[in-house]
Amino acid sequence: MAPSAIGIAVPFIYLIASALVALASLSISAAPLTFDQAKTELRRQVFHDQNTAGDLYCGCNWQWQGRSGGRMDLAACGYKIRAQEVRAERLEWEHVMPAWAFGHQRQCWQQGGRKNCIRTDPVFRAMEADMHNLWPTVGEVNADRSNYNFGQLTSTPYRYGACTSRVDFKQRVAEPRNEAKGTVARIQFYMHDRYGLNMSRQQQQLLMAWYGKYPVTEPERVRDQRIARVMGHSNPYVTGERTWSIGKRPSGEGLKELEKRTQIASAKSSHAAVQGEIIGNRNSKVFHLPQGCPSYNLVAERNRVIFETVAQAQAGGYRKAGNCR
Repeated sequence: MAPSAIGIAVPFIYLIASALVALASLSISAAPLTFDQAKTELRRQVFHDQNTAGDLYCGCNWQWQGRSGGRMDLAACGYKIRAQEVRAERLEWEHVMPAWAFGHQRQCWQQGGRKNCIRTDPVFRAMEADMHNLWPTVGEVNADRSNYNFGQLTSTPYRYGACTSRVDFKQRVAEPRNEAKGTVARIQFYMHDRYGLNMSRQQQQLLMAWYGKYPVTEPERVRDQRIARVMGHSNPYVTGERTWSIGKRPSGEGLKELEKRTQIASAKSSHAAVQGEIIGNRNSKVFHLPQGCPSYNLVAERNRVIFETVAQAQAGGYRKAGNCR
């Protein structure tokens, strides 16, 4: 290459690299920081046109309501209410890996359960808000599934009419319909891998069987691509970049990224709080910080305003809540 060409190429390479770094930073900053944010972004950017494609566990359609809610069309999908009419009729967001499963191993859970984890643990909040782990479902099935492991329930009767997902309350086991089994397996592998979580050998064997029998569908691939544009990364078990094997050692890459972000945030000056984690109440005009403010997660979703820094909140006419330590 001629000297003049080298002189042009080197700055150009650095320009491209800088642009890629900037794009990556934008992707990371766009990732939701709370469960409420995740639900809103899922409706707005992922499932906005999918409400006639069926929910995860029963294949029922819904009508959107509010920022992230919906009313299920149970008659059209042949769903029969088992016991909870109110929850059966509403859309709920299912954590395919339950919050209990990724939360109970953390110290915050031992000291006050899920509410304490939301208030004090940024790692838990990131896992709870991970869009790859969230799916719209019939509320009653979400409630019945609870935090049960998945399994095969050959002798358990169907309790939801035409919906072929099953729950055995005595065994504390849930079996999703066949159409969801591959999706469920890929999400479970992703969560265990990304956040360094343990999985029993029996559960691995079951999910690997589902993974092999029910390959990725085009709607699943589209969902992954849409989530990746918000979260900044795909589920590698959907894209085919990774496969699971018995005894696989989780990468824990999500934990490493969170640790790096926390270190960067700690190095910022006191007026610049962790990006996006300041919650303002549009009614009272007060804001709450993620640490030291006991009402941080008590602000109603419809009243929430998210700020990136304390200075930004103050510039908007907000003051720190009086009960913040």
